Amino acid sequence: MATVNWSARINVENTVFSYRHAYHAGNHADVFKHLCQMMIINKLKEKNKPFIYMDSHSGAGLYQLDSEMASKNKEFQGGIDRLMDKGEQNPDLLNYLNVISEFRAHNQYPGSPAIAAHLLREQDRLCLMEWHNNEFTHLQSNLFRDKRAACHHRDGYEGLVALTPPEPARGLILIDPPYELAEDYQKVTQVISKLQQRWPTGVIALWYPLLASQRDKSKPMLNAIEASNPTSLYVAEMWIKEQPQELGMYGSGMAFINLPWQVDNKIEACLPLLTRAMEEHGQGGFRSQWLIAAK
Repeated sequence: MATVNWSARINVENTVFSYRHAYHAGNHADVFKHLCQMMIINKLKEKNKPFIYMDSHSGAGLYQLDSEMASKNKEFQGGIDRLMDKGEQNPDLLNYLNVISEFRAHNQYPGSPAIAAHLLREQDRLCLMEWHNNEFTHLQSNLFRDKRAACHHRDGYEGLVALTPPEPARGLILIDPPYELAEDYQKVTQVISKLQQRWPTGVIALWYPLLASQRDKSKPMLNAIEASNPTSLYVAEMWIKEQPQELGMYGSGMAFINLPWQVDNKIEACLPLLTRAMEEHGQGGFRSQWLIAAK
């Protein structure tokens, strides 16, 4: 696995956050998100030109599944472990599982930074942002040194705008905030609008949770993104159980701007396989749609 060289930029206050992704590492949402991430990265690698991978909320980067946090609810057992036990033969799923199995052999699950570091070539770059103080410390210690990468201790929303357009001018941005605060949905919409102005050709992948009906804000957020008139907008969602009324995440979605050619077909081929592997009591489902078609 490739290693990472870190250059930290400290420009944030000691803000207190409660979210720690280790509690959820390897769950159904991670599987869906990271499979999509890998599909896009592998598509970008089809050209020899270098590209950059940018991550707004990098987390710890790598998670030990026998840790106290990951062991509390063992969400990975209903996510990645179920998929690995199914023996699926879809080529994109096999690529994903081959990467994950290298980590799973050490009782680990890789976050999006570790997956990107594993896949990117020598000419490519990583730009990783994390605001949570403890997560940033773990991010540094969990990933090895590599001249391709820079790690920034900063607000990911602010960092994405400040650091775009990047060099090289090809690349992927992954935005996956914890949505701890209601204003995260508004911030996501504002940031995507600014990114489209600053870097109209960049690929943007946005993860969001599907929550209980009284708390779900994904539809208004997607409507606002569509109303900002991005160059294109493709949405795919997967859920593993029925939507609860008051509490809980029952699935997740991915919204893409400038999704590379044919990746939508790859996602649609995998959605029923993922759902079948991880659904609970036959209550899973999926959907996908181009809200704004690619030109």
